[in-house]
Amino acid sequence: MSKAAPDWLKNPASLFDIRGKVAVVTGASGAFGMLAAQVLAGAGAKLVLAAGNKKALDEAADACQELGAETARVARRPNTEEDCDAIIQAGVDAFGGVDILVVGSGLNDPCPIVEMSLERFESVMDGNVTGAWLISRAFGKQAIAQGRGGKVVLVSSARGKLGHPAGYSAYCASKAATDGLTKALGCEWGKYGITVNAIAPTVFRSPLTAWMFEDNEKANGVRAGFLSRVPLGRLGEPEDLAGPLLFLASKASDFHTGHTIYADGGYTAG
Repeated sequence: MSKAAPDWLKNPASLFDIRGKVAVVTGASGAFGMLAAQVLAGAGAKLVLAAGNKKALDEAADACQELGAETARVARRPNTEEDCDAIIQAGVDAFGGVDILVVGSGLNDPCPIVEMSLERFESVMDGNVTGAWLISRAFGKQAIAQGRGGKVVLVSSARGKLGHPAGYSAYCASKAATDGLTKALGCEWGKYGITVNAIAPTVFRSPLTAWMFEDNEKANGVRAGFLSRVPLGRLGEPEDLAGPLLFLASKASDFHTGHTIYADGGYTAG
C-alpha cells in the first residue's frame, strides 16, 4: 500500500495559514509597518500595533479592523526597555501571548559623513538597530517562556549590502547591522523554534517614494538611472513585499532562519 500523503500536501496553502496567531508590528503607522499590519490582518492574525503617533496609529488600527482583525494599540516606539516590555505585554494582556514580531520601525537621515553630527548618526543607529534589538529581546523573553516557537521579521535594505553616494553612511551601517542581528538571533534562537529573518526591499511604492512613480522630468531621470540596475525593470509595489512577509511569518518558513530576503527586482544580484 502506498503511504498516505501528508495533510499539508493535500492543501499546500495551509503552510501559509496564520489565522489566530498574535502578531506584534512596530512602526505600524509607517509605510512598511502599515503594509505589514494590513497583510497580517487580511491573513487572519490578531494584531498588536505600536507607533509613536497616536492619530496615525489609530488610522492604521482602524484599517486593520476593517479587514476583520482584532487589534490592540500601543502608542509607543521601541526606544526603551520599558517601551518594549509594554508593547509585548499588550499582546499578552489582550490575546494571551505573542507569536510573530515584525519590526517595521526605523528611520533614515541622509547626510555626508563630514557634515553629519554624532547625534544624528546615533539617532539612525538607535532607531534601526538598538530599537530592533530591544524589541526582539522583549519578544524573545516572552516567546521562549511560552515554549511554542515564534517568528521574527526584521526590516533590512538593499543598502545593508550596497553602499550609496548620497550620504548614507549611517543608514547603510545600520542595515548591515540589522543583517548581522538577523544572523546572530537566527543561530541563538533556533533551539527554541524561533526563526529570525529579514526583508530587504529597495524602492517600493509608498507615500515617501510616490514622487519616483510620477511622470515628470525629475522623476523620469532618477527612475531611469535606478532601473538601469534593476533586472526586472520596474519599481517595487506593496504586493512585492506582502508575499515574502507572509512566508516569513508562517509555517512555510519553519526551516529558514538567519536569512535576509532581498525584495529588490534583482537589484543586489548585479
